[in-house]
Amino acid sequence: MAEPVQEELSVLAAIFCRPHEWEVLSRSETDGTVFRIHTKAEGFMDVDIPLELVFHLPVNYPSCLPGISINSEQLTRAQCVTVKENLLEQAESLLSEPMVHELVLWIQQNLRHILSQPETGSGSEKCTFSTSTTMDDGLWITLLHLDHMRAKTKYVKIVEKWASDLRLTGRLMFMGKIILILLQGDRNNLKYLILQKTSKVDVDSSGKKCKEKMISVLFETKVQTEHKRFLAFEVKEYSALDELQKEFETAGLKKLFSEFVLALVK
Repeated sequence: MAEPVQEELSVLAAIFCRPHEWEVLSRSETDGTVFRIHTKAEGFMDVDIPLELVFHLPVNYPSCLPGISINSEQLTRAQCVTVKENLLEQAESLLSEPMVHELVLWIQQNLRHILSQPETGSGSEKCTFSTSTTMDDGLWITLLHLDHMRAKTKYVKIVEKWASDLRLTGRLMFMGKIILILLQGDRNNLKYLILQKTSKVDVDSSGKKCKEKMISVLFETKVQTEHKRFLAFEVKEYSALDELQKEFETAGLKKLFSEFVLALVK
């Protein structure tokens, strides 16, 4: 192993020195070194996303690119591929010099920007915002039910911010004790549940910040031709059930209201 590479590994081991942050998986004079780094990077709304980065340094590294593998419980497979592709592009600008720490810093600083871009999968498979004016293949609609919302003002602001960051439209609807969130957008950007369960957006009965756990998905489907396309995300309050019903009917969601919303008021 070349001295600069050995020195780089020593530096990385010193930087990622907390338990489970750093692990050498294999070393070989013919195949090089494989190691794993566990770190976090900022995603939407300052939510930390855990990342597992596996690097393979070939014997002729850094004259050639390292092998890179990305895994995260909070990212889709397509997003991991996108992150990997962006890291490799960045690595090309760092050839001939030790680059792993630079790459880790770069992804920590740029993950949020990468996730805001349309996703691309392997091969010809694509998961992007549809540009078609006839089919809207990438547009989905999701109806969520929240059990409660104690810190309402703060909660509403966070939900509005998330909808903006994730480029989602729809409604946050209040009627009595019923709280519904109707989201419309690219299916791969409907990560609302992940954000809900990893961010302290509400308070518990004692006033302490807590993560949202009492949330359920009532319905999810691809947007159909009869469904209205929401142009923005709005917060609305309804004084009566017929007002809420009219909202759903105007959006072409009469059947959705009958099957799922009515059951909440019985």
